[in-house]
Amino acid sequence: MLCGMIRRLAVAALALTAVPAVAQNTPPATVVVAFDREGVRPLIVEGLANKQSGRALEANDPVRIASISKLIMALAALRLMDEGKLDLDRDVSDYLGWKLRSPHHPDAPVTLRHLLMHRAGLSDAGGYVIPLGESLEAKLADPAAWRKTGRPGEAAFEYANLGSPIVATVLEAASGERYDRLVERLVFAPLGVKACFNWIGCGPEMEARAVTLYRHAGEVAADGADSLPPACTIPVAQGVECSLDAYVPGTNASIFSPQGGVRIGMMDLGKIGQALVRGGEADFLKSRTLELFVISPVQGRTEAQQLFCHYGLGLQMIEWFDDPCDDTLFDSGRPWLGHPGEAYGLLSGLWYEPSRGQGFVYFTTESPPPAGGEDTGNFTPRERALMARALDMMAERAR
Repeated sequence: MLCGMIRRLAVAALALTAVPAVAQNTPPATVVVAFDREGVRPLIVEGLANKQSGRALEANDPVRIASISKLIMALAALRLMDEGKLDLDRDVSDYLGWKLRSPHHPDAPVTLRHLLMHRAGLSDAGGYVIPLGESLEAKLADPAAWRKTGRPGEAAFEYANLGSPIVATVLEAASGERYDRLVERLVFAPLGVKACFNWIGCGPEMEARAVTLYRHAGEVAADGADSLPPACTIPVAQGVECSLDAYVPGTNASIFSPQGGVRIGMMDLGKIGQALVRGGEADFLKSRTLELFVISPVQGRTEAQQLFCHYGLGLQMIEWFDDPCDDTLFDSGRPWLGHPGEAYGLLSGLWYEPSRGQGFVYFTTESPPPAGGEDTGNFTPRERALMARALDMMAERAR
């Protein structure tokens, strides 16, 4: 036992000496980018992209943006709907080729609308990552994947990451395209964005600029040098080869981590925000589809008391006038639309104010986890201070 303790202490000491002294005194890696109809501009860029190398962070270095990935997934779904290949209110079983049902409501169909709005009755209690080589159908047959609640569509809102692999797999089945390639065609390429899922297709240049995520205690949480390509970057079942060569679209898009696996720089993420701000001018979504998307969080009152108080089709609304909800990030007296993210010590957000046609994207690292776990709780004091700083900078520039 003493020998084991000495070995652990030695390893810990070695890890500390591997981090340059300058890295131990720098602020957490943080980027804030502003966007409006006319452009995208960096406001705050500070910290290191990687502490071991001492590489300074740059505004468009790619980072895992966590649950903002769900907003991107929703945009892909709406774009596919505009192509006439998808119906938000159709039983998803028709796309999947097998019957998806809650064991508590076996006669009630589940639709994309239910899934995108987190009202299908799903639960993350049994986990939400289905590795390559395992079955999405089998995962959803597990009673642990469902809550004893109302029928899909009538179920009380509960944020569930498990819905994202289902949505992404339905998009594959409806289009015949692999999820990462589908989002590239429908979202990234049209907006001039360079991004990827789980580093698939990002390429060596982006990999070299990867932002390593650290937990608040300092240990590497995600995207360290040893977890980038050529290492396997997708979840794979034991004994299964880490290769997508034989993957069949429409079977298990969980491998792309649609719930949180997008890697993208903040300047590029700002272009996605800019498309939302520009609305019909961007010619990105049909007018009726855009209206559906923007109105959905207004109608999607969740009865929650903080953060997820208004949630629509993968789009969230915060600070709804005098709504008695503790979801303040900007304290502007006007509602904002977008989506937050939280995972692996990272906090992130894409938010825009429709009335003024401006918004921000951001991430900051080394954040303590919320008491309720990932994607729970409210905006942190650090996020609020960061957005107050960004608003002050914008006001100063306007003077």
